[in-house]
Amino acid sequence: MWRDESVTYQVAHRSPSEIMHLLGNADAVHGVYYFFMHELFSFWDGGLFALRIPSVLAICASAGLVGLIGSRIAGARVGVVAGLVFAVNPEVQMYAQEGRSYAIVCALVALATYFFVRLLEDASKALWVAYTLTALTATWLHEFALLAFAAHGVTVMTLPHPARMRRHWWTSAGIVLLCLLPVVYFSAGQSGQVSWIGNPKLADWFQIAGLAVLAALCLKYPPRDGRYRVLNQMAIPLTIAPTLFLLLGSIVQKMYVDRYVLYSSIGVSLLLGTAFCRGLDRVNALRQGSRRRMYRAGALIASCAIVAALVPPTLELRTPSSRKDNVTAIADTVENVARKGDAVIFAPSRRREWKLSYPRQFSGLNDLALARDPVRSGTLEGTEIPASRIRSRMMSAVRLVVLSDPADQPEDTSAQETVKREVLRTHFAQCSRTRVRGAQITVYARPGRCRLPR
Repeated sequence: MWRDESVTYQVAHRSPSEIMHLLGNADAVHGVYYFFMHELFSFWDGGLFALRIPSVLAICASAGLVGLIGSRIAGARVGVVAGLVFAVNPEVQMYAQEGRSYAIVCALVALATYFFVRLLEDASKALWVAYTLTALTATWLHEFALLAFAAHGVTVMTLPHPARMRRHWWTSAGIVLLCLLPVVYFSAGQSGQVSWIGNPKLADWFQIAGLAVLAALCLKYPPRDGRYRVLNQMAIPLTIAPTLFLLLGSIVQKMYVDRYVLYSSIGVSLLLGTAFCRGLDRVNALRQGSRRRMYRAGALIASCAIVAALVPPTLELRTPSSRKDNVTAIADTVENVARKGDAVIFAPSRRREWKLSYPRQFSGLNDLALARDPVRSGTLEGTEIPASRIRSRMMSAVRLVVLSDPADQPEDTSAQETVKREVLRTHFAQCSRTRVRGAQITVYARPGRCRLPR
């Protein structure tokens, strides 16, 4: 379990009134997901397995829906290939095993896209209702899912459909946007929560550039088969538009995180599935049997090479090192190094999250800086006392277990965090330091007091 999953776990175990109290201060954008997980844990408190199983099932459903979308438009072969491409995508696999909302959002976008494809054939009222409700649910789980439906709008505007189709889509979009306004209003007031988001990396720009090249090739060499053409016109906006919007928006306000647009993998998979099947069609159309066999062998070898290249990252994703931290290992380390009478300091205070999902390992440790715990304060990590009182409490301690970020992370400059570092530097000696994934656990004591009995 890593820190984001730990947030899900501990918030989902609060009462509905306590969750509402939290959402008034933080994480309003994830409110629907927290209530869903609360109900799941109320029905079955299955620990880490229960935390992750909704994401696993959601990605399985997404892969199936990608296959259905491809099959519906371009035939079973395209559907099977696109579904397999989606399933082996390392990014998709990563969020399939994470207790957060992104996999469920992806599944809902896939379902809405399936309804959208059906609407291109038969714009019945029942399908429009199903499409709108699915879109609304997805955006309430994460508001950036709205970008997927904007991509559908691009398809509606570019395909030769009757004006009635466009009117219905605008009506659906208006309903979704209107119902989303409360979430946008509350989450906008909590924008400080995502201050950790940095500028997009160079790799992110290269990724969107690569996708743009793929899309450009699909447009430059349009397929003769009308089914492939329709699939491209639906998949290209879904592949490009959401990611490009967030990247460009990050120039003004930092907002790009790849998991926010995980659902763009649906479009990528459909494009690659179409490209692969178009290639096979061309090979099968060759008149010379020897050339056809040679190209088929080349396609088989290339496919095997791609699968082999995906094995290492696929295995890596199933290890703790694939996450930013390992809350389980952190808690176990604290239990091993702590002694009776020790106090604990979280530096920075937001790392108190490491404690909340594993309170047993921290039992008996006095949280010196804590003013109000997360539940009573309606926050994710609790609130801390002023810097002067933190200094006083630390000066009264003999041994401290300090949980902090790795050394390469920037230090917080608030008064509370500054005084923690100053007191440790001038009044305590370092006894031991244990580094685990994404954290370091350091034991400090007054000079000569490192070795205390358990």
